[in-house]
Amino acid sequence: MWHQEEIHLSERPRGFHLITHEVDEALPWLAECQIGLLHLQLLHTSASLTLNENSDPDVRHDLDAFMRRLVPEGLDYFRHTLEGPDDMPAHVVASLMGTQLSLAVRNGRLALGTWQGIWLGEHREQGGTRRVLATLNGQSFD
Repeated sequence: MWHQEEIHLSERPRGFHLITHEVDEALPWLAECQIGLLHLQLLHTSASLTLNENSDPDVRHDLDAFMRRLVPEGLDYFRHTLEGPDDMPAHVVASLMGTQLSLAVRNGRLALGTWQGIWLGEHREQGGTRRVLATLNGQSFD
């Protein structure tokens, strides 16, 4: 079986945001899959996807604080500055974090660990709405 869906995420402030529930809700056909892989591709260059802690929001805060310190705004050697001081740092962080995830599907659900959740990393102050292309390949229960 193959399914593909584009998920539209609402605009969020800069930082890391748990989106597991939104992904699950947007993909009701996951329930048809006994075993498979779900590929998520973020269709943007200044945001990221990652799999990490789903319980304590301090983890999302701390990773954002670390990334802001690792790649601060206003570095004088950046040439790409026409879209604002947060744009080039956002591209760097998106490249470091990645924009794709491949997740196992088992018995109609994402096979995530107990404390794992899907995060959207928004690396712009006003990044706008975001789109994720979800592609499932697997074997149905039939």
